[in-house]
Formats: sequence, C-alpha cells, structure tokens
Amino acid sequence: MSQLDRLYQIFQAHPEVTSDTRSLIPNGLFFALKGGNFDGNQFAAQALEGGCAYAVVDNPDVARDDRYILVDDVLTAMQQLAARHRRSLGLPILQVTGTNGKTTTKELLAAVLSRKYNLLFTQGNLNNHIGVPKTLLRLRPEHQLAIIETGANHPGEIADLCRIVQADCGVITNVGMAHLEGFGSFEGVVRTKSELYDDLRQRGGYIFLHGEDDILRYQAVGLPAVTYGLADNHNAIEGEVVACDPCLRFRWRKAGGDWYCVPTQLIGSYNIYNALCAISAGVHFGVPEADICAALAEYCPTNNRSELLRTAHNTLIVDAYNANLTSMTAALSNFGVMEHTDKLAILGEMRELGDYSADAHLEVLRHLLSIDCKEAWLVGQGYEAALAQLTPAECAACSLLPFADVEAVKAYLQDHPQHDRLILVKGSNGTRLFTLPEVL
Repeated sequence: MSQLDRLYQIFQAHPEVTSDTRSLIPNGLFFALKGGNFDGNQFAAQALEGGCAYAVVDNPDVARDDRYILVDDVLTAMQQLAARHRRSLGLPILQVTGTNGKTTTKELLAAVLSRKYNLLFTQGNLNNHIGVPKTLLRLRPEHQLAIIETGANHPGEIADLCRIVQADCGVITNVGMAHLEGFGSFEGVVRTKSELYDDLRQRGGYIFLHGEDDILRYQAVGLPAVTYGLADNHNAIEGEVVACDPCLRFRWRKAGGDWYCVPTQLIGSYNIYNALCAISAGVHFGVPEADICAALAEYCPTNNRSELLRTAHNTLIVDAYNANLTSMTAALSNFGVMEHTDKLAILGEMRELGDYSADAHLEVLRHLLSIDCKEAWLVGQGYEAALAQLTPAECAACSLLPFADVEAVKAYLQDHPQHDRLILVKGSNGTRLFTLPEVL
C-alpha cells in the first residue's frame, strides 16, 4: 500500500482536518504545516493530547508512535490527499479565479446554486495552496456540487491549484493590474489566470465567459462557453443596469427571452457582471428563474466588499478588502455618479504593484480628479510620488489630504468628526481601512 493510499484510508475514518492547535477536532486529523515563523511539527504532540486521532508530520524526530504519520512534506501530502479525495467523490466542480470580483462572484454563485443543490463552496478567502486543499477535504458524499475559489500572486500558481481541484467547469471574472510585483507584468497576470482555461481544455471542460472582455475571449478560443454580458451583444445570458441608487438594480434574460428584474444589495454597477455570471451558472445547472432572482436579491455582502453601511453619522461604501488599478477606478467611477451633496473618498494605497506603483497611483489620482468628488483622504506612502506629479490646476479640482496610515486618519477624526457625508472607503487590505467604519 502506498503512503497516499494509507493516508486516504486514515482520512476516511477521520475526515475532520485541522492544522491549528487552537481549533482541535476530537478524533480528527492534524496536519503539521510549516510557515515563515512556525513549524507545525512542534505542535503535533499537543494536537494528539488535545484529542486528534493522528498527526501528519515531516520531521522524523517527532514521530514517537503509530499515531504520527510521517511524510516527505506535510503540505504536499495534504494537497495530494485533497486531489485523491476529489477524484474519489467525482462530483462536478466549478472553479473561480480572476483579478477582481472572484470572491463576490463565488458568493453569488453559491447563493444561486444552493437553491437547488447540496453545495460545498470556499469559505471566506481560503483560495490559496493551503485553503484550496482544506476546502476539498470538506467534501462529503452528500454534496452534489462544489465551487472552489482559487487565487494567485505568482506565475504558475493557478496551474498548481488546477491540478488539485480538477474542475469540470470554470470562470475567470476578469484580468487586471494586480500583484504585479509577483507576476512581473500585466502579461504575466494574463498568462497565470489563463492557466484555468488551459487546464479545462485538457480536461474537456467548459467555461462561463464574460462575453465583452476581449482578453478573456481571446484566451478562451476553442473552449465550450456559456457567455454573459450586456444586452444586444449576442450573449447567452444578457443584462442591463436599471439603476444604482445606491444599490444595483438590473434586469436579465436568456437571449431573446423574457426579462427578470432584480434589486440587489450590492454597491456598484460593475457588479452586474458578477451577477450575470451567477445567473449563467444557475440557468446551466437548472435552477428555476424565480429562485435565481430571489437568491441574488437576498444576498447581502458582509466581507468588506461593496458593502453599504449606515452609521449614526454617515453613509459608507466599504470596499476595503483589496485594491488595484482596475478595481479602484471602477469604484471611483461608480462613486462619481452617485448623487449626494457632500462626498468624501478615503483611499488606501495599492500594494504589490512593484515598479508600476507610482504610475498606478498617479492614474488613480487623475481618475479621482475627473469625477464628482470634492475631497479625498489618501492613506499610505504609495500616493507620495503621485501627488508630487500633479499640477496646481489638477489639485484645484479636489481637496487632497495625505495620511501616513489608518491610525493617523483615526487621530484626525477625533478632532474633525464627519457628519452627513457619503464616504467611499477603498484600499488594499494591508492598509486596514476596514477598521474605519467604527469611527465614522
């Protein structure tokens, strides 16, 4: 019996998995993962003492008895086990990736497809080389369908995750200017995201395709596709924005069919594409139209993505989980057309952009100056070089106030409280702007 066969036998008897001694599972399976500042092997004995049945380790010095499963590398073993488990169950899997909107799209897909299926889907943002196998190991025979989100910040990562997920179908939401420090260039982003298409070609799979994205259409040549997009553009599922005041209302139909109108709780007209993707999958998998509409109307974002929050003093648009040039300009464009007499944009710096950082921040500032917004607070060092390049005439369009970090913003708010304003809060997660709503 191979090492993987033995591990799978043990997993079948003990299918609850953990890698954190702070959340031990009685009779579960502990994986002693390693990180930059910790070595899970050092906690294997504690995991067993805490009730786990077995500990998977890769340090022979800690393997004291047959409750320790010694492997060459714990992470690789967990990934191989997840792929084996996925093959064993054989249920359909939809894989989601993209630069912007993949988590929101995954959540909308889950809302729609769960109306008909016993569904497993990625929780939170567990979309990397550790989160993906952990999600797959949660699959059970009673599940009928799974949605797996996959993210990347370096070349080849999507291909690696595809080998674990082995998807039947997939979607790339879009390709944008993010993680350029890791990818090296925008072309590197395109190549890496498109690894999902390459994998599905080899696997005989199919895709849900944003029919108006020229980059994705080019990369998808030869793949069976269910297309979605705006009306009159020859897509299988088409939609139109009805209003965005402030939440998105739109209508959709199967090409040539009857229209269905959906009021959502999402901020931003750009979210119509995320919704249309979910509709495409829903129609493809046989979810009734009324259930699709109800699922989208009832979905309420709670993850710092396109959230509308009303505090005691202000109305906030909180989109502070991540930021790159594509998502920042889309958020600002939407903010610019929203009607309010007193707008404030609080913009955190965009991270992981490498040599392109200064140009990207300058482009964001020039886009900000072109919309209807008279005041903006700029948080982080990323804006320093960009601010220096603006002309006095450009700066006259909007009051720009720089802050070193989010704590400086909080200190300023103590002496300058804000009232009766519409406030956009947008920035990379590392700037921690998501901590601002409690003081606004």
